[in-house]
Amino acid sequence: MANALKSYLDCVNKTLDAALCLRNFPSQNVERHNKPEVEIKGGNKELLLNPVIIARTENERVFIESSVNSVRVSIKIKQQDELESILCHKFTRFLMQRSEQFVIMRRKAVEGYDISFLITHAHLEKLWKHKLIDFIIQFLDEIDKEISAMKIAVNARARVVASEFMKQFSA
Repeated sequence: MANALKSYLDCVNKTLDAALCLRNFPSQNVERHNKPEVEIKGGNKELLLNPVIIARTENERVFIESSVNSVRVSIKIKQQDELESILCHKFTRFLMQRSEQFVIMRRKAVEGYDISFLITHAHLEKLWKHKLIDFIIQFLDEIDKEISAMKIAVNARARVVASEFMKQFSA
């Protein structure tokens, strides 16, 4: 299983490395503005590259949308049951409410995905490209572990509560 995860993360790593070749590109619609082209609805199609979906399973995938001056990375986190779905929703909502501290995180995820990142040429001028890629790869690696740990903690707490509740009837 670890080998499958490694090949998935390597594929995301290589794709992000290729996609993050960004440059300063002022908006063609509004003078003196520099908008991320992947965010503009109905923008110039010549400035957008083909989007890439890298899927590990049907429920776990990364969607990378590239343009000349920005890249949007959307992540669908594995959710096998209702509890994981609830934990994932709460955890990603918690992170997105604090998106200012993450610099590249979007406040709202792309439709059909759990969390999104937006990287512009300005971010690449301030931050190192390989460190940004490492952050996203580490995020992908750690998010499953974090949700699994929360699920185990919830189940353990439920077991303790249920046993305390059942003591009332056995006494």
